[in-house]
Amino acid sequence: MKPTAKSRFDSAPLLAFGAHPDDIEFGCGGIIARETLGGRAAHFVICSRGESATHGTPAERTEEARKAAALLGATVEFVELDGDAQLEVRAAHALKLAAVIRRVRPGVVLAPSLVENQHPDHPRLGQLVRDAARLARYGGVVKLRAKPAHAIGPLFFYAVTPEAEPAGVLPVLLDISSPKVIAAWIAAMEAHATQLRTRNYVELQLARARAQGLRAGVDHAQPLYPHDALVFDSLAPLTRAARRF
Repeated sequence: MKPTAKSRFDSAPLLAFGAHPDDIEFGCGGIIARETLGGRAAHFVICSRGESATHGTPAERTEEARKAAALLGATVEFVELDGDAQLEVRAAHALKLAAVIRRVRPGVVLAPSLVENQHPDHPRLGQLVRDAARLARYGGVVKLRAKPAHAIGPLFFYAVTPEAEPAGVLPVLLDISSPKVIAAWIAAMEAHATQLRTRNYVELQLARARAQGLRAGVDHAQPLYPHDALVFDSLAPLTRAARRF
């Protein structure tokens, strides 16, 4: 019998892309903590060093990102594209990110949502990651031949802000209520001290998670938005839904 999608990707790394040094932590850090505390490897790819930010220098923000990733049990790398607030959707960028996918060989990939009403780098990076995931599986792409082709499992989008949540898309809600998960997530968000000087982003994200938790009947939950329909081998994994009939 051929291995199922679940067995193939169950132990594969989780790969998360962020346009800026704090995007992953604020947008889906609770989910990252839940997965790494459960034994899954996670790797962050950050595509700028926050050069255009109002607060914090690139050096400060790079160090904050490294600290936050470590607190979440993840490894991290920086990929130079166009710089903060200058990101463009280019084939060369998609190929560069596809090369990362081939090297890391993830099961699940996370990227910022495609909703336009947010920092413009976010939806552009989401588009690039979507394109990169396709290119990574094409064996004939000359510029990617240094590594074998790789087809990921599901691609999920995360929303850094409430405005970035896709309308009309039912999310997958992950229960992140464990005190260890919440503590790791808070510590990772607080590592971005330069970004907390004018707004309490930590409380904003916790409030969002509490609201999603109330929706699902748990203390805290974070949503992910699937790019494609999810496929399961049976109904066995589908034991919980947000609505209690």
